[in-house]
Amino acid sequence: MERRSLNVCWSSLILEKHSCDLWGRLFSRPRVRCVAVIAASGVGTRVTSSGFSFPPGDEMSSGSGRHPQAVSRPALGEGEAAVLVDRVFGLKVSWVRPLPSYDDQNFHVRVSGSGGADEYVLKVTNSEDSRRPDLIEVQTQAMMFLSAEGFPSATPYPTKAGGTMSLESDGGPGNKKYLVRLLTYLPGTPVAKVATSPQVFYEIGKLAARLDTALAEKFHHPSVKSLHRGQFIWNLANVPLLDQYLYALGQNEYREVVEQVIEQFKGKVVPKLSSFRACINHGDLNDHNILVEPSSASPEHPPQYRVSGILDFSDMSYGYYVFEVAIAIMYMMIESSDPLRVGGHVLAGFESVLPLTAAERGALFLLVSGRFAQSLVIAAHTALLYPDNREYLMVTARTGWRHLMSMFEVGQEAVEKTWFETAAAYGGRG
Repeated sequence: MERRSLNVCWSSLILEKHSCDLWGRLFSRPRVRCVAVIAASGVGTRVTSSGFSFPPGDEMSSGSGRHPQAVSRPALGEGEAAVLVDRVFGLKVSWVRPLPSYDDQNFHVRVSGSGGADEYVLKVTNSEDSRRPDLIEVQTQAMMFLSAEGFPSATPYPTKAGGTMSLESDGGPGNKKYLVRLLTYLPGTPVAKVATSPQVFYEIGKLAARLDTALAEKFHHPSVKSLHRGQFIWNLANVPLLDQYLYALGQNEYREVVEQVIEQFKGKVVPKLSSFRACINHGDLNDHNILVEPSSASPEHPPQYRVSGILDFSDMSYGYYVFEVAIAIMYMMIESSDPLRVGGHVLAGFESVLPLTAAERGALFLLVSGRFAQSLVIAAHTALLYPDNREYLMVTARTGWRHLMSMFEVGQEAVEKTWFETAAAYGGRG
């Protein structure tokens, strides 16, 4: 996930009394709201004879195929990034600035001498995922495939050796290694920064279905088996694995709701997984990973948008079509003033390409809830391990808890009725 390196200090907890009916069981407990005091913090780096190195410090990672764990998150300075681009890719950097990220480190760079585009993203992969070059390679090949198919996906600039990436040593204790890629910079604005509308949500749903369908039907690569990622914590099938990270939430109403989500997921979703249609998922079509550009605008009508970029394929894995639409619904809810209705617009776009089966529709509510739980629990756990990146990690939590609580206050039946009636109003529009 391009999931603002700021050092955050939690200063207080505000307790707000709140009563609600969750899962048909009435209880009343304090709702915990966290208030953060944020202060900018720099991270030191040093240049070594091998190229660059990183300060010590571990962070929970989504990992390549197992539970979150402590890994070394790269912490390259802007000067070191420029040196790296020159040494590995043979390009001179005229301008560089850091970009937000979850486990990895990204820089927006302007270069000369490329013979083509002059803007790129330098992506330095965390040490844990860098141990799986087959996984990173298949993700990169998928991006290239989708670009060739007409999707707005980044493509890699070749290294001096002609490859798509380079494994670089940090030169420090432990000799950790980091895979480095230079990807084309895509135009547009993240969905998180535009005034969203039903039209945007519809287009994103349609994109999700088209993307998964293209990958399932046409994408072939010798390393595609590496996308069977087992206990990868961000795969939606692995919501039950959140049990071991609940401590990060403390003891409060939020934790009780997540525990309910996990138990319901185990009982009602896991047994039905085999009935869902399988595919390769992007796995993280969130409001920061989708870029849009205006396609039309007038004084009388709000702007219409088209998708201009799909970012961050690091959560790709084998899953199910219904996972992709559930993930998109959850993150688009974050960006809406009417979040409970969002699901219908995203679903309508998705089903204009690929209608869901009855079993898949029946699981949608718990899949969306499960993704909320994944995002909120993993972010809380990671923020404890790597507080310097807390501000970025906790982006979803700003409104995510409120939306998850609202879903259960309204109830599954009412939420599904809203989603399905909203989708039906589109009348199968393509």
